[in-house]
Amino acid sequence: MKRTRAAAAAAVATAAALVLAACGGGGGAGGSSGGVYGDCDANPNTCNSASADQLQQGGTVTLASEKNIDNWNVISSEGNTDWTGMSTKPLVTYAFYTSPDLKATLNTDLLESADLTSPTVITYKIKQAAVWNDGTPITADDFAMAWKWQNTRDCPECETAGNGGYDLIQSVVGSDNGKTVTVTMSQPYTDWNSLFNSAGPIYPAHIGAQQGDLNSPAGLKAAFDYFGSTVPTWSGGPFQVENWQDNVALTLVPNPKWYGATKPKLDRIVIRVITDATQEPLALQNNEVQALFPQPQVDIVSQLNNIPNVSNRQAAGLSWEHYDFNLKNTFLADKPLRQALFTAVNTQDLIAKTVGQFNKDIKPLQNKMFVPGQDGYKDNLSATGQGSGDVERAKKILTDAGYTGVGTALVAPNGQAVPTLRIRYTVGNAVRQTECELFQQYAKQLGVNVEIQTTDSLGTTLTSGDYDVIVFGWIMSPAPFGGAQQLWLSTSGSNYGKYNNPQVDQLINQAASSTDLTGATAQLNQADSIMADDAYVLPLYQKPTLAAVQNTLGNVRNNASLDGITYNTSEWGIRSGS
Repeated sequence: MKRTRAAAAAAVATAAALVLAACGGGGGAGGSSGGVYGDCDANPNTCNSASADQLQQGGTVTLASEKNIDNWNVISSEGNTDWTGMSTKPLVTYAFYTSPDLKATLNTDLLESADLTSPTVITYKIKQAAVWNDGTPITADDFAMAWKWQNTRDCPECETAGNGGYDLIQSVVGSDNGKTVTVTMSQPYTDWNSLFNSAGPIYPAHIGAQQGDLNSPAGLKAAFDYFGSTVPTWSGGPFQVENWQDNVALTLVPNPKWYGATKPKLDRIVIRVITDATQEPLALQNNEVQALFPQPQVDIVSQLNNIPNVSNRQAAGLSWEHYDFNLKNTFLADKPLRQALFTAVNTQDLIAKTVGQFNKDIKPLQNKMFVPGQDGYKDNLSATGQGSGDVERAKKILTDAGYTGVGTALVAPNGQAVPTLRIRYTVGNAVRQTECELFQQYAKQLGVNVEIQTTDSLGTTLTSGDYDVIVFGWIMSPAPFGGAQQLWLSTSGSNYGKYNNPQVDQLINQAASSTDLTGATAQLNQADSIMADDAYVLPLYQKPTLAAVQNTLGNVRNNASLDGITYNTSEWGIRSGS
């Protein structure tokens, strides 16, 4: 799944912004197997709680990760993947994060406060005790480096996952020895507290400065690349890196300079790379790992339900599955072909043959800006016919556009045969393998051949554009306006398929700078309708997330947002007597 944790969209909601409520219902999107997750539907932020005196001092918890870490800088377009974000969450620091109830939450370990002191001025108060693990204070300099990386002016070569809001910042000024950060913007920004949040966290500027002058494009780029290519020795969170073995495991130990209110109980957290998700339940059963956060699949859910002393929970959140086209493919640059292929896709059939087998509440998603449960969600897709599986309608689109060989061997209006398209998915993901096989079948009905390929590095495949069609998931945050900028603007690094519609850019940017939430919501829906007609991305369904833990663990929860299961590692522990 790609966090593009917009990483997947970037951003955390403003106090007035629209937030999701957690879904409930046994066996549904919020379903739980009981055990330590028995009250998660009602109390997602506190279920599986254990106080400090109920946890033993010490011990190791191993968490399975479905992806290797190829780039350590989650602000970069390549590093902006779900498991890089979750693996580095115990190290980085940030202004806001998303709690399991999917609401924006101030990071009170780092900050005393964060306030919009005028429509265009944000003031952050950093705690005096907040330091990096080498003792260097966390200050406005760290905020400023993150801003310069992402504003597109100071470091034009920094390939960030998105720049929503950062391009509007005019200055980042420190006072009170750098512990007060004053951010001045050129205009109001609807999702102002999506800035410097857990999707685009804060890195240590004093280490960045060792790579080059942070006031020059070259120096900023050198720092940006350093944090991507170098295993962190730094930390501003509760843990720090003890060891990294590529494609094997990341080992974290407590940060001795951790300034937060809750001191880690664990001696170690090991994040073990298991790219074949089907092997994760067996690893849990054999006590090779004690916690999982896999993408749910029917066999995995079935196996987890049969492992003694293990609890699991599905939660509906801000993740959604989709097919994307690469518009750099000259054939896919033709809108009628895209419209026809997406019209041939039968989303309800796809759901029934994949995620519907273990979650009966999942329905087709009809919007790319909002998910069900958010104010603003509406059906902008059905009228286009896309996702309907109406093959005759799809064939008519092609015939009307001048294609021949419709249904047998498709030939474009210019007389060129439409070549075989490559569709890619992350290796080891059985649901996405089926989704690719189904796309192959749907396209074949139109006379288009599709070859299925896997990738073991989603970030690299996306940033390189090495695909014609791809299926993956966005993990959103509650902030739709900054998220839309990250995902869909023609200038965004997360716009992997190179979609470009100036009207969409204008509507998204207007919505992001509005002080009228109702009007801004309408503008995003207008942009979504235009994008639906353009047939660049086909939303499929709101994805459930799945957490599974041995019942001996306390405070390990399902967080169905970009922050994921590792949002609160300082609280993790093993129950006393276990």
